[in-house]
Amino acid sequence: MIEVIDVVKTFEGFTALDHINLTVPSGSIYGLVGPNGSGKSTVIRHITGVYKQDYGEVLIDGNRVFENSTIKGKMAYIPDDIFYFLQANIKDMMKYYKGIYPHFDVDRFEKLGKVFDLDMKTPIRKFSKGMQKQAAFWLAMSTKPEVLVLDEPVDGLDPVMRRQIWSIIMSDVSERGTTVLISSHNLRELEDVCDHVGVIHNGTTLLERSLSELQENICKVQTVLNDSGKRPEGLNILHESNSGKIITMVVRGSYDEITTKMEAASPLFYDMVPLSLEEIFVYELGGEDYAVKDIVF
Repeated sequence: MIEVIDVVKTFEGFTALDHINLTVPSGSIYGLVGPNGSGKSTVIRHITGVYKQDYGEVLIDGNRVFENSTIKGKMAYIPDDIFYFLQANIKDMMKYYKGIYPHFDVDRFEKLGKVFDLDMKTPIRKFSKGMQKQAAFWLAMSTKPEVLVLDEPVDGLDPVMRRQIWSIIMSDVSERGTTVLISSHNLRELEDVCDHVGVIHNGTTLLERSLSELQENICKVQTVLNDSGKRPEGLNILHESNSGKIITMVVRGSYDEITTKMEAASPLFYDMVPLSLEEIFVYELGGEDYAVKDIVF
């Protein structure tokens, strides 16, 4: 389990993290989302032990992460910007990883080589961005990590390789109980793989729930009112728009609660549609304030 408890981090007077709290259950795939500048990368650098918090605790399985070589030996981290030694090739980096990761599995490394099919003798810096990302996964997954931290993990990869990467990750979660934290702007892809989601904004936690619970507590309602024009009462409406007689509302609440209040208004028609993670993200962050705006030139 990863725990970020009441963490504060400032840089030259700027508060990057403001008493933030996150809990990543063991064996889960957790999606960390938020707008640019919300603090996602700063959180990740605390979880991986790069930064030391000014206040609060960052724990993995109850142990402090910062300057804890034992915990870091069980963790693999793939950042958005890949860095390797200037002239190093994959074979060089394999030897380096083998020396610092106690559970590095050479047999697994060789099997994964059949998946990634990269030239082990070519300097990694000469690879394309997508090939460098493949090399990073090849090396990281060979360490047999108990905790895997990913920042924009499949950015730059083609669709086939993206599916291959997710398959490897989900296999490790299923078979080895690996705990995975993913920060990504690709919410559609996160929706397919994550079972927990944390939304952060301005350095603090906006919400944190299982994906199923999140989707069960907000939905889109499309309705046509009866001739009396009676509207449903007591709904927690986050956003509303009209198209002719059809009223579309984004409503927070359980399906049963919303159904009861819609039935009480006796509309001519209504339908309830679950929101995608991307839609939930937009409306939880403030609805129209974060919606795409039309620009007139």
